Amino acid sequence: MKITVICDVLGDANNGTTLAALNLIGYLKKRGHQVTVVSPDADRGEGFVSVPPVNLGPFLNGILKRNGVSPAKPVASVIEPAVRDADLVHLLLPFPMSICALRYAKKYSKPVTASFHCQAENVTAHLGMMDMPLVNRLIYKLFYRFVYSHCDAVHYPTEFIREVFEDACEPTNAYVISNGVNDIFRIGEAQEKNERFTILCCGRYSKEKAQYQLINAAAESKYKDRLHIIFAGDGPDKKKLVSLAEERGIDCEFRFFKREELVRIMQSADLYIHTAVVEIEAIACMEAICCGLVPVICKSKRSATRFFSLGERNLFEQNDFSDLAAKIDYWYEHPEEKEECSKAYAPLRTSFSQERCMMLMEDMMKETMSCYEEEHILQGSAE
Repeated sequence: MKITVICDVLGDANNGTTLAALNLIGYLKKRGHQVTVVSPDADRGEGFVSVPPVNLGPFLNGILKRNGVSPAKPVASVIEPAVRDADLVHLLLPFPMSICALRYAKKYSKPVTASFHCQAENVTAHLGMMDMPLVNRLIYKLFYRFVYSHCDAVHYPTEFIREVFEDACEPTNAYVISNGVNDIFRIGEAQEKNERFTILCCGRYSKEKAQYQLINAAAESKYKDRLHIIFAGDGPDKKKLVSLAEERGIDCEFRFFKREELVRIMQSADLYIHTAVVEIEAIACMEAICCGLVPVICKSKRSATRFFSLGERNLFEQNDFSDLAAKIDYWYEHPEEKEECSKAYAPLRTSFSQERCMMLMEDMMKETMSCYEEEHILQGSAE
């Protein structure tokens, strides 16, 4: 198949959406499909076509820059031929370039699939309205009206986000498929015991990832002075988090790690804490579990990650620092139980196979193509 992938935002491979996009693109190419990628980031080799970033004015541009986001400008002269020459168009985000691509897909009768990688809160958090349910619901309705209602199939990484979106809007032709975990994330050889009890927390330094919860909980831990916390990531809230850690007297490390480095850290850390309060599918948490780490996950109603827990000791109440501190202390004091909990995650690790997940994505595209062709043959016969 000739597949055109529309990426309104791509950027560095330091977030779940970009990793999911690049993994899908790489898999489709490996399978022999001819893939054209339209994005504001073209320096990625053969098949990538660039458009400039959109200019939304000084105020909004400043907000986007602080958050490391550079949405694409919908350039018709680039998008039209990319869509016209495709057998199928796949959209990554419900933003202006995808809306433009949809218009041309209808013009040239091309089937369209789309992935759901953006929660409403990922938008409203930048505007200071993350905790306004009515605004978030309006965002979903706009996503549906301008993009997802026009797609032949919609990929949801989790059943959780499918239910959230369809509850706010209307049912879609849904495919629930995990983005999967690369097989480099696996249990390693036995490591020497860390000098301090090492806790790993991955994610962009941003409001919706809520890393402050771990810093405040560590300050309430009985073992505060024996903890070393690694915050793997980068983002607009870095200065705030560094300042909070210094104020609370917590031994923290703030760094962005390459994937190979991150694997080694996950294989040697003692515990994984996932603090995000808004999450479609936490790839980082899945990667940590695949490396053998026991997770303790924020019990947020707006996060799918909570469903990775095997019991109450793998969860903490949102913004309850004492509860999280108690969970940290428990796993510190019970290393044998922690080892047994890690073993209990074995079946879940198997379900995260990226190869299997990408195969299901390819099947979705093939099924969409087939159904689309059959429908048009029937329409032609009827005429």
